[in-house]
Amino acid sequence: MGRRRGSAVNKLFAWVRRQSMKVKIFLAVTSLISSLVALRLLVKDTNQFFLASESVHAAGIIVLIYKLTTQKTCSGLSLQTQELTAMFLAVRLFCSFMMEHDIHTVLDFATLVSTLWVIYMIRFKLKATYNSDLDSMPKYYLIVPCAILALFIYPHTFHSHLSKVLWAFCVYLEAIAVLPQLVTMQKTKMIEPSTAHYVFALGVARFLGCAHWIIQVYESAGAYLFLLGSGYFWLPMVLVAEAVQTLILADFCYYYVKSVVNGRLLVSLPPV
Repeated sequence: MGRRRGSAVNKLFAWVRRQSMKVKIFLAVTSLISSLVALRLLVKDTNQFFLASESVHAAGIIVLIYKLTTQKTCSGLSLQTQELTAMFLAVRLFCSFMMEHDIHTVLDFATLVSTLWVIYMIRFKLKATYNSDLDSMPKYYLIVPCAILALFIYPHTFHSHLSKVLWAFCVYLEAIAVLPQLVTMQKTKMIEPSTAHYVFALGVARFLGCAHWIIQVYESAGAYLFLLGSGYFWLPMVLVAEAVQTLILADFCYYYVKSVVNGRLLVSLPPV
């Protein structure tokens, strides 16, 4: 039974690969819409998507901690992505203390502490297993554009100007912080399970965050995009940032699911 099911899934993946790009895009859009509809039917309060997103991200970090403590290696991990993640989490935590105090603050704090521990392990305890040649994307290529964009497009609320700019900065940086990790994986081609689980968790987390904004915009017939008066560019940019990160991770998630279905422990990426 299991073999027949696996064979059927393999045939499905093979059929998808043979289709034209237009058909693949149509299938991807259809799958996305179906997922959004299912989420909306199952979850009445879309704000819960943010809580779920942060929880999944935290679960991904726990997987990394398990890898570092049991396997004693950080091979395949991007220190650049971990440091960028710590940066946007620290900024978001600061803004959260200034602007709101809720369960999101607690989750961000726990995730930040865990991420800092991962950075410490990579930089010091497991430095011998870290390959800096594979993790060569400079952080400032990502930080500087996000900072410049945040100076011009940020939420217009009653909070201080600094808090609003910092909040925008962490949203933009979060959207692209995973890029160094994806570049590192593309260079290695074969991704071991713990790293793959972590990146897949990031993909699920970003999809949940993106789903919140898409559903809100749909249910308000587009009016939700322009709720903040003179800051009407802000919400569209948030939606774009969430969509960008979801699309960045979508390709990897496809190969991850394919490998899991086929019963393979290692995720294999195709050549560029």
